[in-house]
Amino acid sequence: MNMAVKLKVKSAFVKSMKSGFPLIKKEAILNMNDLEKEGSLIELIDDKGMFLGKGYYGKQNKGIGWVLTQQEKEVINQAYFDKKIKKAIDDRKGFFRDKETTAFRVFNGEGDGIGGLTIDYFDGYFLINWYSEGVYHFKDEVIQAIKNTGSFKGIYEKKRFAENGTYIEDDGFIEGERAPYPLIIKENGMNFAVYLNEGAMVGIFLDQRDVRQAIRDKYASGKNVLNTFSYTGAFSVAAAAGGAFKTTSVDVANRSESKTIEQFSLNGIDFEAQDIIVEDVFNYFKYAVRKKLVFDLVILDPPSYARSKKHTFSAAKDYPSLLEKAVAITEKNGVIVASTNCSTFGMDKFKGFIDKAFREAGSKYKILEEFRLPSDFKTIGTFKEGNYLKVVFIKKLT
Repeated sequence: MNMAVKLKVKSAFVKSMKSGFPLIKKEAILNMNDLEKEGSLIELIDDKGMFLGKGYYGKQNKGIGWVLTQQEKEVINQAYFDKKIKKAIDDRKGFFRDKETTAFRVFNGEGDGIGGLTIDYFDGYFLINWYSEGVYHFKDEVIQAIKNTGSFKGIYEKKRFAENGTYIEDDGFIEGERAPYPLIIKENGMNFAVYLNEGAMVGIFLDQRDVRQAIRDKYASGKNVLNTFSYTGAFSVAAAAGGAFKTTSVDVANRSESKTIEQFSLNGIDFEAQDIIVEDVFNYFKYAVRKKLVFDLVILDPPSYARSKKHTFSAAKDYPSLLEKAVAITEKNGVIVASTNCSTFGMDKFKGFIDKAFREAGSKYKILEEFRLPSDFKTIGTFKEGNYLKVVFIKKLT
């Protein structure tokens, strides 16, 4: 490994760095010009030259790198990666033993000590997500560390560091054997098809596991369910598996129809008894109001940012109006599952959005339960933004 570049931290940022804030922000650094190439090791010092931490230079949406250790003597080498990845995998032993769930996260970025890197496990296959060119610099060490932890069928990767943090289209297979196409995984006994090497997404968001289970086990029985921004229909599968009277899945992407049919079929659910609609969700809301459609359970899980021909949606700005539209087509005593993965606001602000939406709609509500990230998506208290998922089950009272 190369020599670390010494970066001076502005005094206003020293306290948070000392307390364990792991993201290195551009505005926190006095001598940015000393940085040359991503992947360089960094040593952070205060204005008196005192050691604050070691990390790496890797540009990622809000920062220029991550702190890897606050121990001055710790060396960032193969042994370092071995230790971090082995500990993360050991921490998920319970998941590896669970026969009913065969897909979960085994390494969650800064929550497990290395920001900019996540590793997911899909029934014997590891999938590495690299979020900057800087962390990709440690590819050999990370792969070796995975190999050192024991047996696996294959390893895949996704490079998510093109301009403005987008996905680089590439063959993501690294080694071992290639996964079946699709690979069928289990989640709490339900079956889902995933494609490890087909674009940026694999077909299921693992962070919603607990929410899907709650929908199936507590909320769906006998209900008429609307799933908006439905992607591959995983929430609809959970609702149908839980005895929903009927599910309606709405997503603007053409691929959503065949993908949703596939997920239903894998679970022995008659997809023809369900509605799968390829349509802009905002247009569908207008249609539902016009046709006086109402639902007992409405699931809202929009992307943080979305653009269609007629609409631009930003969760930070537009969530209250989206929720207001959902309230209008929810039965009295019905439930809305409001979800967001937007990391720019916290749970309190999200609850403020909920309150605003119901006020504007002239309805009263009660919060039934809340979900954050599941336990395999490990987070740290010193980096609140890392705990991005916020899901609230809301009962519409009037």
